[in-house]
Formats: sequence, C-alpha cells, structure tokens
Amino acid sequence: MDWFAARSTQIAAFASQGQDRFALFLTEMIVLLLVATAVALLSRRFRISYVTGLVLAGLVMTLLLPRRVGLDSSLILNLFLPILLFEAAINTDISRLRSTFKPIALLAAPGVVIAAGVTALTIKFGLDLSWIPALLLGTILAVTDTVSVIAVFKEVSVPHRLSTIVEGESLFNDGMALVLFGLILQFNNTGSVTLLQGGQELVVVILGGTLVGLALGYLSNGLFQQSDDPLSGILLTVALALGAFQICQFLHVSGVVAVVVAGLMVGNIGLSGQVSASARITLFSFWEYAGFGVNTFIFLLIGLEVDLITIWQTLPAILFAILAYQMGRAISVYPLLAIVRWFDRPIPLPWQHVLFFGNIKGSLSMALALTLPPTIPGREQLIALVFGAVLLSLVGQGLSLPWVVKRLRLQQLSKADEQVEDLQAELITGKAAQDELDSLLKVGVLPKSIYEEMRSSYQVRVARAESTLRDLFNRKQDKFSSVDRTKLEAIRRRLLLAEKGALSDALRKRILSEEIVRSRLQAIDRQLLELEDD
Repeated sequence: MDWFAARSTQIAAFASQGQDRFALFLTEMIVLLLVATAVALLSRRFRISYVTGLVLAGLVMTLLLPRRVGLDSSLILNLFLPILLFEAAINTDISRLRSTFKPIALLAAPGVVIAAGVTALTIKFGLDLSWIPALLLGTILAVTDTVSVIAVFKEVSVPHRLSTIVEGESLFNDGMALVLFGLILQFNNTGSVTLLQGGQELVVVILGGTLVGLALGYLSNGLFQQSDDPLSGILLTVALALGAFQICQFLHVSGVVAVVVAGLMVGNIGLSGQVSASARITLFSFWEYAGFGVNTFIFLLIGLEVDLITIWQTLPAILFAILAYQMGRAISVYPLLAIVRWFDRPIPLPWQHVLFFGNIKGSLSMALALTLPPTIPGREQLIALVFGAVLLSLVGQGLSLPWVVKRLRLQQLSKADEQVEDLQAELITGKAAQDELDSLLKVGVLPKSIYEEMRSSYQVRVARAESTLRDLFNRKQDKFSSVDRTKLEAIRRRLLLAEKGALSDALRKRILSEEIVRSRLQAIDRQLLELEDD
C-alpha cells in the first residue's frame, strides 16, 4: 500500500507539472498572437515589411517572456515547411508557371548549385574553414526565403512575369538545396561519394519526389470529384501536404518536390470542374490563413532565437558571410538570366536586380543550421554565422527592398489603367456569379423564376462593364499604354498556349500526324517568343 500511495503521489506530481507546462505554453502562445496582431497593424501603418517587423518584435520579446522559446528544426522541416510549400503551390497557376519555366529552372537548379559553390569557396578561404563546413554553410546560405519578397510585391506593383519567376523559384530551390545538403552530409559520414554517384542520387531523389507527388495528387483529385464538402476537403489537403512529406522521408526522396507537385495538381486540377465555387473559396481561405499563421510564428521565433550578444561578437565573420552569399547570388543570377535570351524571352536588367537584391534568408536556413550533426567541426560557429546572416538579411534587405523596387520603376499604373482593371474585375466577378447561378439551377437549388431575376441583374452589370471597356479600348486602340499592351499580350499568350495544348492532344490521340503538329508547334513557339514580357 505504501508503494501504491507513493506511486500515486508521483503520478499526481507529474500530471501537475504537465498542466503547469501546458499553462505556460498557452500563455506564451497568447502573448505571441497579441504581438503578431500589433505588428501587423504597425507594419501596415508605417509601411514596413510584416515579416521584418515580426523579427524585430521577437528581439524585443526576449526580455519579456518568462523563458526562452526555442526554434525547433524538426518542427520547421516536418510541419511548417510542408504547409508553406503546399499553400504556395495550391495558389500557383500552372499556365503562368509554364510560361516562365525556363528561367525558373535555371535559377532553381544550376543557380542554387552555383550560388552554393561560390559561397562555399569564398567562405573557405576567407574564414579559413575546412571543406565540409564551408560546403554546408554555402548550401544553407544559398536558400532564398521568398516570403519577404512576395510580401513586398503585395505592397509595390511589379510585372506579373517577374512575380511568377520569384514564386516559381521559391517552390523548387528549397528542394534543390535540401538535396545538396543531404549529399554533403552523406559524404561527411561515408567519406566517399563520387560526382557520378552524387548526380545519380540527385536525379533519383528529385524524380522519386515527383512521382510520389503525382501519385498522391492524382488520388486526391479523385476524392475531390466524389465529394464537394469543403471541410472534408480541408482535412484531405492537410493530410496530403504532411503525408507526402513524411512518405518521402521514409523513401529517402525529396519531400519538398512531392509537396509542390501534389499542391500544383490539387490547385489546378482537383479544385476545378465539379468542385463548387464556395468549396474552393473555403479551401483557399483556409490555406491562406494557415500560411499566414505559420509565417507569423516562424519569424517571431527567429527574433526570439537570435542572441544579439553572440551576433555582435561574430559580426565581422557574419558580414563576410553575407558578402560571400551575395557574390554567389550575383554570379548565379546575371550570367544564367543572360543565357535565357538564347531560347526564351529575355529577362530585363531591372528584373535581374530585383532577383539579386531579393536574396533574403529565412527560417529554412536556420532550421538546416540547427540540424547540423555534432561531429561537424565548428558547429556552434556555423550556427551563429547563419543566425546572424538571417537576422541582418531580414532587417537590412527586408526594409530596403520596397525602396529598391520603387526606384526601379518596374510598373506604373495610370488612372486609365486602374479604370480598365476595375472594369475587368467587374466582368470577371459578374460572369463567375452567372456561372454559379447556372450550376445552382442545374442541380435544382434555385427555382427558374428567381434564377432569371438574379441572372438578369448580373447581366446588366456585365453589359455595362463590357460597353465601357469597349469604348475605352476603341478610344485608345492606337495608343495603348504599356500595361494595356501587357494585358493583351497575356491574353494572346493564353490563347497560343491553348492552341499548343489542343495540338498536343490531337497528336496523342493520333488525329494529326507528328510532322504537321511539329511545324505548327514551331510556328506557335515563334509567336510566343515575339510577345512582350508580362
């Protein structure tokens, strides 16, 4: 009985400690949410980057919280990263991605390798590191956190093609950097990985991740066709994002690539067709909130994790590391994008400046630094260098990037351009509402009398917008502004891509011969190259 009483007392004490820890954790979460709300309001008022404001707030909060909140690398890699990748992929239009695939592929594949190599080489000789730590540090600092750049694009108008390149690169460069990071660690553990073996493993890892993403995305799309319930759709997509990453971890292939591919399939195929507009809105709204919430906690935790005293002590080495990765980024961006003009539409030089200066570091770099094994020489020094580089990058480049984008004058909207876009928005929303009314009538939700009344009201809005828009284009058809031309070029591009799709489909079904299709495809490609940048 004495043993039973003592055991019961231990269990009660343990439960009490667990409750205390949970209460402390809950208090910390409440404080973080309140701080994030305040930062969101202040950043909008003072027109600074939201993520930069979160990092600065985190630095201040280290003095207020009762204990230090650690940045868990496993939490970032296994939970936060799949959520951010899936949220970005599900909102990406494949047709836009396809039109900019060549510059994206250059930046996300050889661009990451070149940036990592140049950074590692500079750091090795500049900071007197051995090869393995230098290569690991170069790979970690080759990762670009594009959340901050996209946040700037939401405040400052930039061409659609530029924002697509930035978003597309962010979808794939993380996977490339993670694969390189794993290969370097494998070489450190085994001591023998040839260039051929590394290349083969790189292909296998990326191809394996692609196949897993395609398979899971295909299965999920079939489930979407069976149910139009938005709540079950949310559960399915969360399971898909997290499950795809974990399956790839088990199979030792790229989970990043799998999550991106699965997200692209769901966003562009699964959520079209029979899925209702209300279900799509619910799902997209959930993922928008999930991405916003994850980013909020990540950047707050970055500010909480950074030790300013350590940063100050290693400041010269941190500044040299920043110089090294900026050199690597410059050597990867400018020469590679100069090559693009040989086989695709050229990338304007001001856009290249944005891609170079927008080389901001973030949470993934810190997470990779924390996963460095204890056997790596100078591990603590490497972590301090990464943390310092991330902090100065988020604060320095994060605050100055909006000014740089404005100074480059990438895109200016006149009053007439704004009026055209407003009318186009009226057309898009009116026609979307009419399509939804048609589907409601078809399934019997609306009686025909109410349907006709509601549809006629939308038809009045659509007709008025079409008439005004037609008058504007007729008055300006000989003097379109650059934005007007861009809109028309974007429409022509979509039509040409539709023609290419139809020809490819006809060839696959053996309706047309390969010779005829090839000649027509070449003609369409020439027309695509002649179109202006959008």
